[in-house]
Amino acid sequence: MIKQIFTWWNSQTFGTFLYTIFFGKFVGKDEFGNRYYQNKKNNRWVIYKDEINASKITSDWFSWMHHTTDTIPSNKIKKKYSWQKPHQDNQTGGKKAYKPNKIIKNTKEFQKYETWKPK
Repeated sequence: MIKQIFTWWNSQTFGTFLYTIFFGKFVGKDEFGNRYYQNKKNNRWVIYKDEINASKITSDWFSWMHHTTDTIPSNKIKKKYSWQKPHQDNQTGGKKAYKPNKIIKNTKEFQKYETWKPK
C-alpha cells in the first residue's frame, strides 16, 4: 500500500485510487486484466493490471477510451479472420523488438548515417 501511494509506475496513484472509488463506475475488463472505468461526466480511464503501458490496450477498448465508439467491448469470442493476429503491446526496446536482417548480420559494418561527399 505504501509503495502504491508514492509510486505511480507500479499501478495507479493514491489519488487515482480514491477517484476511482468515489466517482468511477466499473465498465469492463479486457483479456489482459486491465480494468476500465467511467464517471458521470463520461470521462474514461484504465487501471492497468501490471506494467503501465498504453500499447497494452486492445483496439476495441482503445476506440471506447477515445470516444470513437460508445459501445462497451465485450469479452465474448469474436470472429477472427485468417489475417488477424492477437494483440501485442509495443516491443520497442525489448528483446522481441524488430531488427532488420541487415542490421543483425552487419552490426560492425552498420553506421547510423553516411556523410555526404561532393563528387
